[in-house]
Amino acid sequence: MKETLTNVWKWCRRYVTVMSVIVVGFMVYSMFFNESSVKSMEVNNEIERINNAIKQNEDTTAYYNQLLQRLSDDPETMERIVREHYHMQRPNEDVYVFE
Repeated sequence: MKETLTNVWKWCRRYVTVMSVIVVGFMVYSMFFNESSVKSMEVNNEIERINNAIKQNEDTTAYYNQLLQRLSDDPETMERIVREHYHMQRPNEDVYVFE
């Protein structure tokens, strides 16, 4: 056991210098405590995810705006949508809904 510790101590004295300790310390500081740290990478990923959600919502908004325009211009489309989605009927007809 003592021989192993002696070998480890010799290795550390030979290869571990003050400069290497400073470099490792700087790398640890850069990775965890700096503005460009791992935390900022997580924040950037969150921003990207939110931007993707915004784009998807903009696409959905464009679809519904187009549907609104068609409903405003074409009464047949309005009747079809109202009948399909809201199960509305004329006074003289019966509507059966199958699921």
